[in-house]
Amino acid sequence: MRPSVHSLLHPELINGNIVKAMIAFSAPIIVSCLFQQLYNAVDASIVGHYLGERSLAAIGACVAIFELMVGFGLGFGNGLSIVVARAYGAQDEKALKKSVAASIVVTVGVSVLTTLLGGLFLRDLLVLLGTPEEILDEAHGYIGLVAAFCCVLFAYNLLSGILRAIGNSFMSLVFLIVSSGLNVLLDVILIRELGMGVRGTAIATVLAQGVSALLCGVYILRKARILIPERRHFCMDRAIYVDLLQQGLSMALMSALVSSGSVILQSSINSFGTLVIAGHVSARKVFGLSVIPLLAFSTACATFVSQNLGALKYGRIRRGVTVANYLCVAWGILCTLVIPFFSRYLISIMSGSSEEEVLGYGSMYVTFIQPFYGVLGVLVVARNSLQGLGEKMLPLISSFIELVGKILFTYIIVPRTGIWGIIICEPLIWVVMAVQLLYVFWRHPVVVAGKGRRTLSIIKSRIRLKSRLINRRSMLKS
Repeated sequence: MRPSVHSLLHPELINGNIVKAMIAFSAPIIVSCLFQQLYNAVDASIVGHYLGERSLAAIGACVAIFELMVGFGLGFGNGLSIVVARAYGAQDEKALKKSVAASIVVTVGVSVLTTLLGGLFLRDLLVLLGTPEEILDEAHGYIGLVAAFCCVLFAYNLLSGILRAIGNSFMSLVFLIVSSGLNVLLDVILIRELGMGVRGTAIATVLAQGVSALLCGVYILRKARILIPERRHFCMDRAIYVDLLQQGLSMALMSALVSSGSVILQSSINSFGTLVIAGHVSARKVFGLSVIPLLAFSTACATFVSQNLGALKYGRIRRGVTVANYLCVAWGILCTLVIPFFSRYLISIMSGSSEEEVLGYGSMYVTFIQPFYGVLGVLVVARNSLQGLGEKMLPLISSFIELVGKILFTYIIVPRTGIWGIIICEPLIWVVMAVQLLYVFWRHPVVVAGKGRRTLSIIKSRIRLKSRLINRRSMLKS
């Protein structure tokens, strides 16, 4: 790669101060996710205020399916960006462009397949989840329209992901702010003025995501042309395609397993009726907003670890993950001290309801899970860091643990404990997964090699790791 490439892009994660680099890279992601969650919350708030609790429950009944789709698309995009970040860290321009080209091809294929599956099975899935008959049509109308245009979601995640892969998390924020304002405006026009109901919310979401994807694409064409592949870079390179599919599907399946557990748990939530559904979806909006920094630090870790793995800077990987863990724990403590005092007010804003059952359940949910935020932060940082190291199966194991745990809660614990079973489900599972992932991460050869000890075993480990990466580079260049 030409020496000027790094000056055009963003090398801070490889060479800069770790704390400053981690915070600087995470800050735009935090604000970006905040706007994303806010305009999702605005969807729920506008629906609650203008269409009532029944329509809000219709969206709430399929929120787990929506999160499954979003999680799969986001996970797939993040997985592809890990491969791109590794090529960038290794300063290999050819591998960088070939990775981007292959990412475009596999994203098109996966988005088409996802759209077809959604069109065939969504209504049956809503019925299987026990969605109340009176809101079934509304729920299917909303989620069916979102699924029909999931290609827009995949496109945005791909383009913003490759920008993050080179260390640029700021421009995705700018584009998302623009589309968030558009989403709010469209919500009001389509729901209040045109009377389109929950379908109007779905259309507003799809159009806003489309604007974000378009703006990302234009920016790359104008300002980051180093990422634009030529025709020759689209030729089949089995090694790159296999790596991208494995990494992308690994992260996508990891998110899908977590979300599948939420889909299964949703059947228990739906059994408690419309008001509990409305309270739960409102509480999940508060939860989604308050854990944004944790998710941002974990996303930053995936890119940080990938770039430094490509640059063979193992000690920096170890120090960067430690910094991210400290930041997550600090945020968890702050949330625990502040948010419970405002929980009922926040649930009221999100739901637009004054019903005691909605406010009471939502407030209990938000208050109970706060002390577990530090555990969740350590969990997602370890999971994404392992993905950044190129591990595909180990993070999936933790997601499988979560899936099994939610199945057990749905069919065994919730029927005996009621709504408290729903509330305690995820925090207890986070503890189990965090222990498993921390054990695996700190025993990984790269992390062990990053300690800097000069024992014979660690020297051999470094030699093996360098040899593996050099062989991979040679294969890509050939």
